[in-house]
Amino acid sequence: MQEMWKFYQNKQVFLAGMQKGSFSAIFEGVPQSKKKMVREPESEEEITTVMTADVSIDHDDRMFYIDVELPGVAKEHVELSVGEQSICVEAARDQVVYLGCFSLAHTVDENKAKAKLDNGLLRIEIPLTVPLMSKLITIE
Repeated sequence: MQEMWKFYQNKQVFLAGMQKGSFSAIFEGVPQSKKKMVREPESEEEITTVMTADVSIDHDDRMFYIDVELPGVAKEHVELSVGEQSICVEAARDQVVYLGCFSLAHTVDENKAKAKLDNGLLRIEIPLTVPLMSKLITIE
C-alpha cells in the first residue's frame, strides 16, 4: 500500500506515462501484486482513472465512524489498512482505481477496527485508544 501511495504522489511518473501513450508506462514501478487489480486496456480508447474516494469521517467520545464511497467495487478488490492515526483505502473496478490515505485526529486501536462493504459503501468503525474527555467552551 505504501509503495502504491508513493507512486500516486509522484505526478511526474504518471505524466511521463501519459506522454508515452502507454498504459503500462503509467504503472512502471508499481509492484506486480498491485497491478493485478487493474487490467490492461484492450484498445487505445480505454483509459484508467485514478480517483480519491468520497469519505466522511466522524467520531464520538469512543469511536471513529468512517464511510468511504466505492461505487461498483467488489469486496475482493478493496484493501484497507489502519494505523494508529490514519487509514488508507485502495480499491478498483473496471478502469477506475480509488486511492486515499486519511489522517485521524485521535489515536485508535487498529486491532479492533471493523469494516463492511454494502452496496458500494465501505463502513469502518474504529475505537479510540482513550475515550475523549473534552470540555465545552462558551464562545463570546
